[in-house]
Amino acid sequence: MTATYGEFQLAPLVLASKSPARAGLLRAAGLKITTAEAGIDERSVEAAVGDTLEGSDLALILAQAKASDVAPQFPDTHVIGADQTLTCEGRIIHKAEDDQDLRKKLLWLSGRTHTLSAALVVVHNGETVWQHTSQAHMAMRKLTPEFIGRYVAVTRPDSLESVGGYQLEGPGSQLFDSIDGDYFTILGLPLLPLLAWLRSENILMS
Repeated sequence: MTATYGEFQLAPLVLASKSPARAGLLRAAGLKITTAEAGIDERSVEAAVGDTLEGSDLALILAQAKASDVAPQFPDTHVIGADQTLTCEGRIIHKAEDDQDLRKKLLWLSGRTHTLSAALVVVHNGETVWQHTSQAHMAMRKLTPEFIGRYVAVTRPDSLESVGGYQLEGPGSQLFDSIDGDYFTILGLPLLPLLAWLRSENILMS
């Protein structure tokens, strides 16, 4: 069978996100995708489900909400929803609102191990046909206030676009003593399980 949607792809795919990082991961893997931003208020969804959920469960709910919101626009098409949460000692940490908030969050995370939970959901014609969650554990070294100030000055505005305030492929690698988890999970999209499922469904060539 000849691929008709890129070099390896046999059916259309939609990513329910405007995240350049997530779209870039999929495209770098050889997928041809359409992106569409979900019209949901994530904080409202969180408020509706309460604050007792594990980070992985919340990420799954948010990924589901995104895919389900976008899917009606794309009948007969697999729509991928993705989300990532950061939890530490029972607290859910959101993206920093500004430089001051980022400095405050990094100071609190300093010397602690936090968990990144990444979730994927695929919806097709209103039905959830696949879902996946994975976690990475990030041991942040003890950071001095001086280092944090310099780090924020050097990495903004990119550091304000990620939930933990860092990108491992950049200066964010300097924040950690050790990392336990999959690289793609840290980036917010567990790529290998998704590719395996797409192959199993003959959406990608095997």
